[in-house]
Amino acid sequence: MKSYVVHLIRHGTSEGNLEGKYIGRTESPIASEGIQEILTLKREYGYPKVEAHYASPSTRCVDTLKIIYPEADPEVILEMAECDFGDFENRNIEELKKDPKFIEWINNGQKTPPPNGESSFVFMQRVCKGFEMMVQNMLYTGTKSAALVTHGGVIMTILAAYGIPKAKMTDWMCAPGCGYSIRITPNLWSRSQVVEVFDTVPLSVEGNEPDNSIIDIARDAADALFGSEDE
Repeated sequence: MKSYVVHLIRHGTSEGNLEGKYIGRTESPIASEGIQEILTLKREYGYPKVEAHYASPSTRCVDTLKIIYPEADPEVILEMAECDFGDFENRNIEELKKDPKFIEWINNGQKTPPPNGESSFVFMQRVCKGFEMMVQNMLYTGTKSAALVTHGGVIMTILAAYGIPKAKMTDWMCAPGCGYSIRITPNLWSRSQVVEVFDTVPLSVEGNEPDNSIIDIARDAADALFGSEDE
């Protein structure tokens, strides 16, 4: 049976990431450290060859894609942009921890929108719409493989909504330059709108995989802050 593969890849570490800031719609370029991370992953592990290239509209995503795939002329998907953090954009925890609106937002599990920003519900709806459009385009054109370079929150949303095996959002966290490979089977997609998560990206070499210990710590912290869906 014919199937389609998409590699979901998180952009390289940005300047804002290094400063611990909420970076959603803010244009924050890839840091020099982030560029080296991507080049090292590419050299030591390798990224899969694909027929099509997609990216979030953020410069950090387009630039990451072009580092991995220099020949690419990516199609930008506006719906794959990161969440709009509104008044919290480009600010770190130290700046925000005394802001009552920020405290309210965190205590509510980010279910309400930040001031002048986007709620998690609206964000999820937008991302899902963009993903479904991308899948339908691949099925229509017969494009068997693609890479989508986007944001950590977008990847987690896609896999929490459509991925099997089922897992909570924080289980789908991934390090910069890393991500997951998914397989789309037309019959299963048309019947249940689910995709199979079958591997991680980049590709492992001789059984070695990038160190994701920092991501495990981040997952534990997120579960402690927002609560585990298993509880």
